[in-house]
Amino acid sequence: MSAMDASRPVAARETATLTDDDLVTGEAVALDLPPAGLAVRIGSGLLDVVVTAVLLVVGAFTVLLSASGSSGAVQTIAVIGLTVGVFLVFPTTMETLTRGRTVGKLAFGLRTVREDAGPISFQHALVRSMIGYVEIYALTGVPAFFSAMVSAKGKRLGDYAAGTYVVRERVPLRLDAPAMMPPPLAAWAQRADITALPTSLALAVRQFLGRAGTLDPASRQAIGADLARQVSPHVAPLPPPGTPAEAFLAAVVAERRERDSRRLAREARLRARLVSGR
Repeated sequence: MSAMDASRPVAARETATLTDDDLVTGEAVALDLPPAGLAVRIGSGLLDVVVTAVLLVVGAFTVLLSASGSSGAVQTIAVIGLTVGVFLVFPTTMETLTRGRTVGKLAFGLRTVREDAGPISFQHALVRSMIGYVEIYALTGVPAFFSAMVSAKGKRLGDYAAGTYVVRERVPLRLDAPAMMPPPLAAWAQRADITALPTSLALAVRQFLGRAGTLDPASRQAIGADLARQVSPHVAPLPPPGTPAEAFLAAVVAERRERDSRRLAREARLRARLVSGR
């Protein structure tokens, strides 16, 4: 492949530029779903603080009634349990069950996602809640405000610790057009053994193909060559000599998509037969 001999350091830098700040799905599809702005995050956070305050007051009243005749040790345990429940258990459970939403985020159309845009897990929600107690309640929100203000994605300290950030959901989505099979490589791709690409590599290839037309020729050739070198170990045999790197990448992505579509269709037909009993 004649286009695969460009400088690797340049390609590595350009590839990182293409992938670092993008929101993506698990299928390596780039999405234009923007991070939430500082103002809307403040509004969402204030609503969550109000909800927390209400829960704290109700909980304190309940603890006061139920533990009024108990010993000091029991009352201390009850207060600690109330604090943990309100500031840690409730927000962690809420974000875990709703996949990144709190009461404030639901009201303002926001959602917390992982860096790769997938739904957050219990671990992400727990870390966010633990750090959030310190930066929002113990330190009156000052660290969270300045962290979100200077971050390109509006991250507070809890987001940095958990590997998450907050996005706006109520905006139109735009998916990059899928790569099409280059006709000269169709026959080769059907016969080739193409294994599944690592997620990060598949993402880089998909984004490069979707944005190749916006790159200057030198960068386009360098990035394509670097990605082609990384994809080559997953393909056998390689395409005919002289195949452009960009065409090679498009053929690999298109063929993998076609094979996955056929596999999913077979599985769907099998499930339908099992359900129908025929």
